Amino acid sequence: MEKESFKVQGLDCAEEVTLLKKVVGSAKGVHELEFNILQAKMVVLFDPSLINEADLIALIKTTGMQATVWAERTPSEKMPFFEQHGRLFLTILSALFLLIGASFHFFASPSFLEKMFYFLAILCGTWYFLPKALFSLRRLSPDMNLLMLIAILGAMAIQQWFEGATVAFLFSLSLLLEQWSVGRARRAISALMELVPAKARVINPVTGELEEKAIEAVGVGALLLVKPGEKIPLDGTVVRGTSSVDQSPITGESLPVFKQEGDELFAGTLNKEGALECSVTKPAAETTLSRIILLVEEARAKRSESEQWVETFARFYTPIMLFFSVLVMLIPPLVFAASWVDWIYRGLVLLVIACPCALVISTPVSIVCGLTAAAKAGVLIKGGIFLEEAGKLKALALDKTGTLTYGHPQVQTIHPLNGHTVTELMELAVALERSSEHPLARAILHKGQEMGIQVENATNFQAIKGKGALATYQDKLYWLGSHRFIHEMGQETEEIHEKALALEDEGHSILALGTEDHVCGLISIADHPREHIHEIIASTKRLGVEEVVMLTGDNLPTARALAALAGVDRYHAELLPEEKVEAVTALVKRWEKVAMVGDGINDAPAMAASTLGIAMGAMGTDAAIETADVALMSDDLSRIPWLIRHSIRVLRVIKMNIGFSLTVKGLFIALALLHMATLWMAIAADTGASILVIFNAMRLLRAKY
Repeated sequence: MEKESFKVQGLDCAEEVTLLKKVVGSAKGVHELEFNILQAKMVVLFDPSLINEADLIALIKTTGMQATVWAERTPSEKMPFFEQHGRLFLTILSALFLLIGASFHFFASPSFLEKMFYFLAILCGTWYFLPKALFSLRRLSPDMNLLMLIAILGAMAIQQWFEGATVAFLFSLSLLLEQWSVGRARRAISALMELVPAKARVINPVTGELEEKAIEAVGVGALLLVKPGEKIPLDGTVVRGTSSVDQSPITGESLPVFKQEGDELFAGTLNKEGALECSVTKPAAETTLSRIILLVEEARAKRSESEQWVETFARFYTPIMLFFSVLVMLIPPLVFAASWVDWIYRGLVLLVIACPCALVISTPVSIVCGLTAAAKAGVLIKGGIFLEEAGKLKALALDKTGTLTYGHPQVQTIHPLNGHTVTELMELAVALERSSEHPLARAILHKGQEMGIQVENATNFQAIKGKGALATYQDKLYWLGSHRFIHEMGQETEEIHEKALALEDEGHSILALGTEDHVCGLISIADHPREHIHEIIASTKRLGVEEVVMLTGDNLPTARALAALAGVDRYHAELLPEEKVEAVTALVKRWEKVAMVGDGINDAPAMAASTLGIAMGAMGTDAAIETADVALMSDDLSRIPWLIRHSIRVLRVIKMNIGFSLTVKGLFIALALLHMATLWMAIAADTGASILVIFNAMRLLRAKY
């Protein structure tokens, strides 16, 4: 099997995709087709022993489209003029010839010149869709291109040259607008590529001299210098320097993020005030930004339910309307001896009205704009089907650690006892915990660093599994451990017991520190809840989510405390991964539309059991991006209600566009039968409807909610 990509000129909407599936997809030796309308790209999986590239290009050509083997263009490369502007050029020529012909029609007696200019207007207007219409006729598979061609030829046959030329021009304008709308969405994605500078400043490891290289030529492990105000060219890790970095183009975060030695940097983000030296961790083609761009482009292949409905509707609607138009042309003259010219004209008006252009374009443009706006806001959605799912959610399951909380324990409170001070207690804790690898020890050391504590290491460190540790500091034996360890050391008083229980009821882990004769103090540690967590959950429920459930493997008191703080409806604690899957499955059975929000790796099975898997903080995490249907590129839980609002708005725009398109068609069908609509009025209405649904969809690109 071989896989080859083709650049298909004329691949602008779902109609062309359907056509290529019929022609290329049914060819012997072709196993699978993938489409990317944003890039006019078709990927073919085929058996080279049965069909080759030349055969595939020839097949595509029979549909009226042109194809070449795919070649990536750099931003500096320009498309050939006619490939880039040909449709615009011919549409302008069509309009010009139409005006000249009309001037002869209205200001001079009818002549051969009038018809000649009308014919030139028709020729320019039909240039791009004529091959597709003829192919549709040969296959007896009517589409909007064939409907327009029949209407134009019919108008010419009954000597309505002005209206035929007007139909040709306006339909060409409609197709131009459709191409422009897809192109604008394409440019919105391409703008992400322009975030990355073309060159990087590489530090020579031997001489220390700087050398500018194209980012494609910079290998993993190279040392880069990024000056203040410059964009970071490649993913990497800070080796030297501190600065704040604006990550908003990728994550949607409103505030710059502080970076220091060991922190990750991402291509396309902006270094604000300090010089940074960083080590490259990924080549240009594999950066997080490159993966985002690729996934957003590929997301178009996963069509939404609305798109599938519109495509199915158009497939049956078009031939039915063609048959109805023929009946309108034939029955009145044959049965009632009505005027042939009159009823043929009405039938041609019906053909123009029957064109599903506005209807077909209404949904794909909305989905493309919705996906693009979400990517710009730091929400990576892997297809239209998932974009729609978010707006239909009835239940939400959330992991605790890393989702409702920040995912790393922090010191919450420090309670010195028996004459010790806060500083003394922290000095003892830091000295004893330096030899430990426990997560709670890391929280102690981090707090000590914040307080500027510098002490010697304790000696003779001895870990006591499941309880705590013993160590010597300044020739004195100290112990450090859990609430239970205080009791085992025989030093628990009623006051200490009550204090420890109160902290544990709040969801804190207790770390006690003492000597052989007294307890020096208590330190409470907890995974810090995310900021505004209660407001975020409340906002989600106001958007139609009926139930929010927390799922965690943590202990019951911790889960209970966080559940109360967050305002979730229910919580399940001490769950194994398979028990999380069971809980999500039960939610799906009850509510049908359920999202599971987690870190994208450990929660992958539960995500798979839900109808929508959402990964938190996926920036830089390949596994999280691959696992989930939606990846939130920043550690920002408020993106969840944003996503639901965005999806609801996209669904509303789609319904508005479909409803408007069908209403216009219904109105003009009635006007045509009453002989109150002309050909040019019908095509103007269809083109106007196309323009309105396109611009209505474009509003989604400015999503600021």
